[in-house]
Amino acid sequence: MRDSGELLAHAIEIEREAAARYAELGERMRDLGNDLVAELFLRLAGMEREHQHELERRAAGVALPLVAPGKYAWLDQGGPETAPHDLVLNLLTPRGALQVALQAEERALAFFESARAQAKDGELARMAAEMAAEEGVHVAWVKSALRRTPDPLVDWNAVFGEPSR
Repeated sequence: MRDSGELLAHAIEIEREAAARYAELGERMRDLGNDLVAELFLRLAGMEREHQHELERRAAGVALPLVAPGKYAWLDQGGPETAPHDLVLNLLTPRGALQVALQAEERALAFFESARAQAKDGELARMAAEMAAEEGVHVAWVKSALRRTPDPLVDWNAVFGEPSR
């Protein structure tokens, strides 16, 4: 990151993608009847939207560089060999959705930590550290939800009392 405008441009896109995906995942989990995971995702969607709007306010009057479309896409980037977005979304279990969210949050955390570590300007380092701290909280929430969400794979041998091979 060379300056705060570059950091803001990337942060806005990270938050925009997160808000959109969390809203989708929240609705999907609600459709599956998993209200606990749905509420987490919908709460995160709202928080990410608030972060995005706050960053856009901070960026008012700042010339922002363009960020490549899809640079921070969670599920697909529309390539010819990627699974269609809706198909992936519909196949996700609550645990799978949480794993996707955790990977995205960890990538965002790593991005902001790297920006902080490489910043030559104190204000840029402070902004990046603030953003990393927010992502760290999200990582903790998703990890907590993962610990409380059972793995959907069933060991049928154990269920029917047959020895595992």
